[in-house]
Amino acid sequence: MTLSTSDAPETAINPFDQLVLDCQNSPDKIQARYETHRTNRNAQFREKLLHEEFPGWNIDKILSRLVEQSKAPTEDVFADHRHNLNLYARPPKHIKELIAKIQHEIRDIAPTIWFSPPESLHITTLEIASSRTQEEIEALAARLLQDGTALKLVNYPSEPHHRARLVKPILSYDASAMALSFLPAAGEPIATGGTTEEKQHDDAYTYHNLRRDLAAQVLQSGIGLAARYVVPSAHVTIARFVSQDGFLRDGGGIDKDRVAALVERIERVNVMLRERYWPGENEAQDMPVKGEWVVGQGQGLEFNKGTSWYGGGEKVLIGREIE
Repeated sequence: MTLSTSDAPETAINPFDQLVLDCQNSPDKIQARYETHRTNRNAQFREKLLHEEFPGWNIDKILSRLVEQSKAPTEDVFADHRHNLNLYARPPKHIKELIAKIQHEIRDIAPTIWFSPPESLHITTLEIASSRTQEEIEALAARLLQDGTALKLVNYPSEPHHRARLVKPILSYDASAMALSFLPAAGEPIATGGTTEEKQHDDAYTYHNLRRDLAAQVLQSGIGLAARYVVPSAHVTIARFVSQDGFLRDGGGIDKDRVAALVERIERVNVMLRERYWPGENEAQDMPVKGEWVVGQGQGLEFNKGTSWYGGGEKVLIGREIE
C-alpha cells in the first residue's frame, strides 16, 4: 500500500508522539483517527478508480521484474538492491487463514494480481531505515544488536502492560495494492471473553502506543529514524499490481467494467468482514477469534534486515511469543 512518503529524512524526533498527545492518550480517540484514515483513503481511491479518466494501475516495476524472472530465469539476473531495517509483526495462523480467504475472493475476479505468500505477510510496526545500501543497514543492525536494543525491542510486546490488540479488519485499497487493515482496540469484547473492566484495562495500551515506545527506544540508542510508515495505519499488504493484464480492453485502454467489478468485489468482502469478524452490538458478545490480533501472537516481534520490501529479508531476531 502507498501509505507513506518515500525518501523520508532521518529524524531524532519521535514521529508517533503527536497523535498520542492530540488524542489525550484515549484509546477511543486513537481508534477513531485510524478509522478516519482508512475510511477516507478507501473513499478517495474508490472515486479515482471509478473515474472515467482512470489511467490504470500503478505497477510495481521492481516486483514485476522479479515475478517475470521467477517464471523465466535468465543469465542477466535482476536483484532488488533496496536494503531495509524493520520491526515486523507477523500474523498468527488465524489471521493468515482469513487473508487466504480474502485472497481467494479477489483471485476469482483478478487472477493476474500478485498475491503476498503466507510467509511474507507482515505489518511494519516500525521502520528504522529503508532503501539503504547493504553496508549501511548492516552497520545499523549491528549497533542495535551490540547495545542490546534489538533484543529489548523484539520482546517489548510480550510484557504484560505492552500488549496491543488489533480489531475490526477491512480491506483497504488504492491503485497500487490491497491490504487487510486493522484498528487499535478500544474496549471491544475480547476473543477469550472477560469482564468489562478487563477489556478496558487491556486496551489502555494501544497499537499506536507500542509504535511510539518502540521508536523511542531506537532513538534512545542514538540512531535516528527514517520511517516512512508514520500515518495511523495497521495494515498487512496482501496483493500488489504487477501488470495491467486482465484489465485491458481488446482495442486498448483500461476496461472500466473490470475495474468496477474489482471495486465491487472489495466492497462485498468488506461487508462480509464486518458481518463475520467484527464484534456484535451486544457488549457481552465475544469478539470473533479471526477478528482479533494481539501483536506478538503466534510469533514474537521480528527484527528484520535486508531486501525485505515484500516481506522477505533476514530474520535477525524474533521475540517472545504471546500465548
